[in-house]
Amino acid sequence: MEHNLEAKELEKIHVHQVYEDIAEHFSSTRYKPWPVVEDFLLSQPLGSIGADVGCGNGKYIHVNPNVYISGSDRSLNLIKIVCEKGFEGLVCDGLSLAYRSNAFDFAISIAVIHHFASAERRLEAIKEILRILRVGGTCLVFVWALEQEKNSKRKFETQDEMVSWTKKDVVYHRYYHLFKAGELDELVKDLPCEILKSGYDRDNHYVILKKK
Repeated sequence: MEHNLEAKELEKIHVHQVYEDIAEHFSSTRYKPWPVVEDFLLSQPLGSIGADVGCGNGKYIHVNPNVYISGSDRSLNLIKIVCEKGFEGLVCDGLSLAYRSNAFDFAISIAVIHHFASAERRLEAIKEILRILRVGGTCLVFVWALEQEKNSKRKFETQDEMVSWTKKDVVYHRYYHLFKAGELDELVKDLPCEILKSGYDRDNHYVILKKK
């Protein structure tokens, strides 16, 4: 799974195509902002420009009306939903974002990096987010945690899992890499950024990074 060609094919079948097929159903379940993400967005200065990388149905784009956020996602069908809501949405791969370097004051990537099927591709995805940030800009990255809370319905045996999603009696299998505690911090330690905060929330690990 660590070979890039294998990883790309796995993502194509068990991430990209799945989200195209379940986009509308998935969107109907995604409407309430997570508190850590909401706080991060509301903390941004008036007039700031941000990017939501892997924006899904765009549920975070409208959280702070005093900033401008451009959403992007690999799924055309999810971006159609974003645009129907009146927001800006671009279809592009997380490893090749359609933005110039040093363009944004802040960025978020919520429940996206864990869909990349090799450590190298996960690292490249974070590098790409940092590329589009200006020096001093900040980003918030959330990933699923291997360590789930006691009352969680999800329990994982390994770090690389296929998680099922059922739509009209059809079962789809989405690929996830479950991050161990400290793994996300370790992944970014040699990048041109400072870890402002790292934590655990709602069965996820997260970091807030500041670009150097």
